[in-house]
Amino acid sequence: MKRAALALFLGLCSYLGGMSTVWLARNTPQAHAQGGASSVPGKTTSTAAGDADAILRLGERFEQVARKVGPSVVAIEAVKPAAKDKSKTVDDSGSGVLIRVAGRKGVFAITNYHVVGAAAANQITVNLSDSRIMKPVRVWSDPETDIAVLGLPEADTTTLTPATLGDSDKMRVGNWVLAFGSPFGLNQTVTHGIISARERGQVSLGTTIRIKEFLQTDAAINPGSSGGPLVNLDGEVIGINTAIASPSGSNSGIAFSIPMNMVKKIVGQLLDRGKVTRGYLGVQLAPGFESAEAIKLGLSRAQGALVDSVHPETPASDAGLRRSDVIMEMDGVSVRNENHFINRVSGLAPGQKVRLKVWRERKSITLDATIGDWSKAESRFKK
Repeated sequence: MKRAALALFLGLCSYLGGMSTVWLARNTPQAHAQGGASSVPGKTTSTAAGDADAILRLGERFEQVARKVGPSVVAIEAVKPAAKDKSKTVDDSGSGVLIRVAGRKGVFAITNYHVVGAAAANQITVNLSDSRIMKPVRVWSDPETDIAVLGLPEADTTTLTPATLGDSDKMRVGNWVLAFGSPFGLNQTVTHGIISARERGQVSLGTTIRIKEFLQTDAAINPGSSGGPLVNLDGEVIGINTAIASPSGSNSGIAFSIPMNMVKKIVGQLLDRGKVTRGYLGVQLAPGFESAEAIKLGLSRAQGALVDSVHPETPASDAGLRRSDVIMEMDGVSVRNENHFINRVSGLAPGQKVRLKVWRERKSITLDATIGDWSKAESRFKK
């Protein structure tokens, strides 16, 4: 069966377009006399009244969160080098959120790298919720996770309202969330939905984004929402909105946000070192390890990362990894798929030793490997 093709869009445009209204209908069971609930016309059943109260309370909670988070949300405009011709510039726009960082003075704005790109600090404008405008004094970025950090002038940050950062690992499928941003240039827009899935990594964005472990949501996210916060009902930022899956380029109920716990780690490294240090092994993994292939290799199901090739003179070749090996565990932690393995290795420090449990020729073996430094090997693999 062929899979329906979905175009994945990075939401950074700021144009205005047509909008549709979605109506939600809820069927209320009819009341019956035998059950003790009233069946008299005009009488409200206790169940219906309870449902109405719950909806009102939820609406009030949305309102409270919107009031709390709104002042922390910013709209961002950037004049950056064009992707195909660096001698030309393009205007782009998106969203962002104000935060404080432990151990650091001042306030920072977090957004997506694809919103600001390689724009110089003086070519970026941060539009605050109270209509004030700021220019960042410095920009740090990590294209591989699509994160950018804007340092704001310290003298001007005393009147800003940074957002509260949450623990994205606590989010579960079905949890309510609100998405904030500037879709189609409409600043201070708030939409709601739920966490639809976690740890979405097997999505192709056609960009420099390599490290992917997205939260998926059905909260309406559109072009211009990129970089805006995804927030739980405690008003804590648990994600940074990044991309949508859509055949049209507008919201289709499938959107992706970078988990806040990943953002915190990246921001910390960028501010401390000016760059992100990542580990690597030197293997090419097969995309979409399928059940049929797993059964051929003697496994009962497709779990782990299937090695498609091993680069010579790398930590992987030194450890003895081979083509068709399936990496099942790393330091006792089960490997779910190739993206999970890439994220795990990338998060390790160069020089760290790890133990791999590998499925080879229908039996399990153990290999020891030493993590390499991706920054020293990156140019080699990107040729």
